[in-house]
Amino acid sequence: MDKSTAFHEQRGLMYRTVHSMTVAALVTLFGCAVSGGGTPDSDQELPFDVLISGARVIDGTGNPWFRADVGIRGDVIAEIGSLSDRDATRTIEARDRIVSPGFIDMMGQSSLVLITDPPSAESKLRQGITTYLSGEGGSPAPQSAETQSSPLIIEGDTVRWSTYAEYFAIMERFGIPINVVHDVGLTQVRRVVLGEGDIQPTAAQLEEMKELVRQAMEDGAVGTSTSLIYPPAVYAQTEELIELTRVAGEYGGVYFTHMRNESYAVLEAIREAITIGEGAGVPVHIYHLKAAGQDNWPLMSDALALIDSARAEGMDVTADIYPYIRNGIGLGSFLHPRHYAEGTDVFLATLTDTEVRSRLREEVEGTSDWENWYRHVGMDWNNVLIVSAPDPSVINLSITAAAEVLGVDAWSAFFNLVQNGGVSVNPKSMNEEQKWQALRADFVMIDTDASPVNPATTASSHPRAFGAFPRVIAKYVREDGVLTLEDAVRRMSSLAAQRLGLYGRGIVAPGMIADLVVFDEEELRDDADFGADAMQYALGVDYLFVNGILVIDDGQMMDSRPGRLLKRAGSD
Repeated sequence: MDKSTAFHEQRGLMYRTVHSMTVAALVTLFGCAVSGGGTPDSDQELPFDVLISGARVIDGTGNPWFRADVGIRGDVIAEIGSLSDRDATRTIEARDRIVSPGFIDMMGQSSLVLITDPPSAESKLRQGITTYLSGEGGSPAPQSAETQSSPLIIEGDTVRWSTYAEYFAIMERFGIPINVVHDVGLTQVRRVVLGEGDIQPTAAQLEEMKELVRQAMEDGAVGTSTSLIYPPAVYAQTEELIELTRVAGEYGGVYFTHMRNESYAVLEAIREAITIGEGAGVPVHIYHLKAAGQDNWPLMSDALALIDSARAEGMDVTADIYPYIRNGIGLGSFLHPRHYAEGTDVFLATLTDTEVRSRLREEVEGTSDWENWYRHVGMDWNNVLIVSAPDPSVINLSITAAAEVLGVDAWSAFFNLVQNGGVSVNPKSMNEEQKWQALRADFVMIDTDASPVNPATTASSHPRAFGAFPRVIAKYVREDGVLTLEDAVRRMSSLAAQRLGLYGRGIVAPGMIADLVVFDEEELRDDADFGADAMQYALGVDYLFVNGILVIDDGQMMDSRPGRLLKRAGSD
């Protein structure tokens, strides 16, 4: 029996067993079986390090809340129950506030920023996030001399790396305030071996790429990931992705994907993702599921039904969303990806030619057989908000408004901004109904699709970087009534933990790791909005524990770095 088969049979047995077990029994099974888990502590004579008293516990399973005290010893939830007569070094009076598992962000982008700009983690911690999955198509490893042409200087130290093992050692040396899980980005693997162009690998190059995936998995990555609308990932064929992901499958990995299309061909893109998962023998997780573009909004119900059908046939497919109707994307993606086939720099240099600009405009306005974001926003530059750019005068303006500032027409402003590079935008491409539909599907989780952000060092951002998780509760639980609070917490904790293989986290139960958030359900809310108010921290997280250590204490950020690199079980 190979590693993949053994892993999935073991996991299937664990899942089947859970349905007939209590939470306490579940912890006995999971808490010690997988890396990141804790051990139930039966010694009732020992004092707690922290006692949270008078709480309403939402345990993360979807069960209704219950009143209880929670005792923490070290990094583990030691006991739950009536513990008011027990000794503790520190007692926190919950006063009927919610205690839930810390939230897990299913796609939180960069982890490098945690050591290059540590205060950026506050943008996630203030949301109640204690763990996030780093990466999309790119990833911090592997690296080569070409992809990492110069070393980084961090706190006076010169650092460089090629593998995840080397990168993780650097992260652990500096310390991080939040838990991070990593996948290996197949865009990054492509860059190391093939570069940026439209190139298909030879048999030898494919073997080299597979060895890079193997090394990343052995170092602790949890699977492969793709972002198939961006060059050079767009040039990867399905069979290449199957071959690379099959290596991850040998280690029990998952295929995570920003699919090849999220609009008119979203159903075909889902089928490709399922084909890759089936061919590689791995589960599939779809990042930020959406049906972009007004003409395509009705496809969301079909997309969810397609995933449901695959699950009914035994294929393990899940997805996540972020709770906003604007997405985030590089402005250069408004042009057909084939133009980048010889490399981004080569193509951008052609934009000085007015005839080239004229032909590109005609193509963008007249064709829809590709991921045409201009058509997705109703062919209206007012619906495209700039959130980062080398020129600060255009940040938080629409393309139309930026054109006025720059003294040119909207199309000239667009091409000038693309040519200068480094421009990110938030197009208005979705509707609320598809968010409601997705949140009613049992297999859908939550993501920010954003790196940690420091308002002191960053000009602007998508508000999801600061408010995605509280917004789910503030809008979709309290305001819209789409979810119960218990189901919202389930999606943001245990469901995500299971997808990432973190079976010792995501549930409030004895023996589980003490990643916990304490909040008032009526006060938790997002305060960030699009434009000038995008960089506002979420409100309402009163206490936050990461591995049993307070990182938010009575609403105040603490100067602590108790986060861990959560590696694939068995990789250490």
